[in-house]
Amino acid sequence: MVRVLDLGFQGVERVIASFLLDTPVGPVLIETGPESTYARLEEGLRAHGVEPGAVRHVFVTHIHLDHAGAAWRLAELGATVYVHPKGAPHLVDPSRLLASAERIYGELLKPLWGELKGIPPERVRVLGDGEVVDLDGVRVQALETLGHASHHHAYLVDGMVFAGDIAGVRIAPGPVLPPTPPPDIHLESWYASLDRLLSLRPEALYLTHFGVYRDVEAHLLALRQALEDWAGWTLSRLREGLSQEEMTRRFEVYWREGLKRAGVDEAGMRLYELADPPYMNLQGLVRYWQKHHPEALEG
Repeated sequence: MVRVLDLGFQGVERVIASFLLDTPVGPVLIETGPESTYARLEEGLRAHGVEPGAVRHVFVTHIHLDHAGAAWRLAELGATVYVHPKGAPHLVDPSRLLASAERIYGELLKPLWGELKGIPPERVRVLGDGEVVDLDGVRVQALETLGHASHHHAYLVDGMVFAGDIAGVRIAPGPVLPPTPPPDIHLESWYASLDRLLSLRPEALYLTHFGVYRDVEAHLLALRQALEDWAGWTLSRLREGLSQEEMTRRFEVYWREGLKRAGVDEAGMRLYELADPPYMNLQGLVRYWQKHHPEALEG
């Protein structure tokens, strides 16, 4: 049994989810959301008869604040937090993570994401690619799925994939879009991760942004197409030599027109904007081309 907990990010439904699993060893959480929504997480747990302190196993797909920002809260209550090897040091000492977030968000950091504290090393458990945590018969397998972040796991549980950001952002009834913020976007790795998920033929994708989808193959192929389209658009604009400001303006128009063609109304666009800000997507793709394929910028 999996329950989707809507964390009500910024007072809005269907932007950030956490997933509650019933197991023989007690309640298990996949994703915590940001610390700013921790009170809503507690409410969601209690609505299902779970006290926060009863959660002893917390799996985070990666350490971005919208996915793992509240992990320290659960660790304080005694939970073990499972994470990719490259993410673990930043859970223990989040100073670099905080500094990076402050550069991006400035004074909005705390209102958006809340407080961030380190987790004692003994409460952090590193999982390697393919490693299985056996919770008395419920097997949680870590799948290294890079491309969105250099420290990303999806988790396979009984035919279900808890995909973090590698399987995109989709807010029904809208389309799937790629979250491509800086600094780690690497398209070749992302395509390989999508191929890996396709090869597993899972029954369902559980997206942190947002919800459960069972049209797995169509979803993942549509995401790959969107990645290719966005990357191609960005490369073309870079070759034109546009300023960052002009490129951002045009990308936001391009992004909005794409959603409108897919039948997304203004309210739906607001949800996508909260879950997957277009200006950040552009920044990540610009960095990808400049860092990994500077030769392509010459045309």
